[in-house]
Amino acid sequence: MSIFAAMSVFAAKAQSPAPIVVQAASAATVSSTTSPPVAQDSEALQAALKSLQEIKTANEETLKKQEATLQQLDELQKAADQVKIFGKRG
Repeated sequence: MSIFAAMSVFAAKAQSPAPIVVQAASAATVSSTTSPPVAQDSEALQAALKSLQEIKTANEETLKKQEATLQQLDELQKAADQVKIFGKRG
């Protein structure tokens, strides 16, 4: 594998994934005389929790991809070092 081909593979993988937009939890203003119904709070909390879990899953996938890329870079570095050593011998 040529160095240019390897670098183009890494450049393609280095692009950022699409941003994840998280909706804010309900912005109900709480006053001393009224409070939002418990069911609405519960639904908002469940929706926020679900969004956070989806973000966590996406982050874990990104970390796995980054780990694989780092491993490939280490292998490329080792191969480049070997080429340097063999080049000096010749």
